[in-house]
Amino acid sequence: MGLLIKRILAAVLLVAVIFGFRYCWISFPIATGFGAKILCSSVFVAGRNEDDIKAQELRYLPLNLIIYKVNYNDSSVTTSLLGFAKRKAIYRKGLGATLISELPEEDVRNQKIILAPLPVVQQDSVLWPLGDQLPDSIQPGINLIQLRDAVNKAFESADVENPIGTRAVVVVYDGKLVAEKYAPGFTKQTRLNGWSMTKSITNALIGILVKENKLDIDAPAPVSEWQKENDPRSAITTKHLLQQTSGLDFEEDYSKSSDATRMLFQKGDMAAYVASRPLKDKPGQLFYYSSGNSNILSRMIREIVGDPDYHVFPYRELFHKLGMYSAILEPDASGTFVGSSYSYATARDWARFGLLYINDGVYNKERILPEGWVKQTTTPSPAAKKGEYGFQFWLNRGKLNNSSSRTFTDVPPDMFYAGGFEGQNVFIVPSKKLVVVRLGLTRNKSYDANVFLSDIIKAVD
Repeated sequence: MGLLIKRILAAVLLVAVIFGFRYCWISFPIATGFGAKILCSSVFVAGRNEDDIKAQELRYLPLNLIIYKVNYNDSSVTTSLLGFAKRKAIYRKGLGATLISELPEEDVRNQKIILAPLPVVQQDSVLWPLGDQLPDSIQPGINLIQLRDAVNKAFESADVENPIGTRAVVVVYDGKLVAEKYAPGFTKQTRLNGWSMTKSITNALIGILVKENKLDIDAPAPVSEWQKENDPRSAITTKHLLQQTSGLDFEEDYSKSSDATRMLFQKGDMAAYVASRPLKDKPGQLFYYSSGNSNILSRMIREIVGDPDYHVFPYRELFHKLGMYSAILEPDASGTFVGSSYSYATARDWARFGLLYINDGVYNKERILPEGWVKQTTTPSPAAKKGEYGFQFWLNRGKLNNSSSRTFTDVPPDMFYAGGFEGQNVFIVPSKKLVVVRLGLTRNKSYDANVFLSDIIKAVD
């Protein structure tokens, strides 16, 4: 009997060791890849102190167990966990941070990339929104005390261990910047990560191609991997990708190793990885939020625009026209912008992006997005049963004939927004002439966007 028990215990121990090794083999490279990318972007793009980043973004398990080394000579970050899963992210001026995955670092550094020249503009002497000069007086009709209280409340947190984490708030009413506030260590010059708000930037770039008659969103998506005869994925249109109804077999789960985490932190060509996935559902039938769809759209933009103009295109045709001079799109190792997740901009520049959409795609008297594009963007996908999604933007429509089912019950149903991980938001409320930006690091439910927005609306109503 004793020998049998020993054999059982040995077998259990062996299974535990195998499971533990497998978990580490799969999970460690994702964790160290995430850590390297975040620290590299935060130091070299956002200009933040590495100790502050470790104490905030990287303070959670297993990220706080990782060994981080910042090299200020070659602008890179290397990571490892318990001596394993060594990863590296590099910073290149004008391109932000890139995680080295699958491709050799030398090949990535040697990529011939033409960057858009940054316009020489003294924004402090130019009136908002193209510049940062603000009027001395506030607009009539605004309850300034109530507005300040609403903004201040977004920074208050009773839980010291799990703070609300708001870093920046900007409120634009009727085109005018009427309120803003920043947490200690952050200013109007600080670039902050948009995470999945990048998807909404991808929407704008697709819209520009439509305006230029270079893309038909109702036609089959021009994805080379899907063009073989009898490939069911050839039925996927660009509109399906925009509406998150492609039907691709792609798992969007950040709590474990999934298609999304492998794509972002282990793949050198993210779009190629997603394009290789099989079809799971009939295109257009099921709404499933997928960063993979957005990265396929990003590669489509690259192939339509073509190199070497591709890396200039977002800046020349979008950011610089809006006065978004801080904006940075970051590419994967293959050189394609990570159109699902990797962008940085100041809070004011995120507000400028919102103004483009509240003004129906027109900015500084120039039509940047095609006529009707914003209306299409804010029309719910038929497969989104709660009316919650359009073209790479979240909506507040609610179920058909039941607007009370909307996500933000105290906010008008015409509100739509760019939304990102940890509470990154650009809220656009046309009926209230409002664009509200909220950026932060929120990992709990203390940030109630519904209350935050409704309080601001009350102050301007």
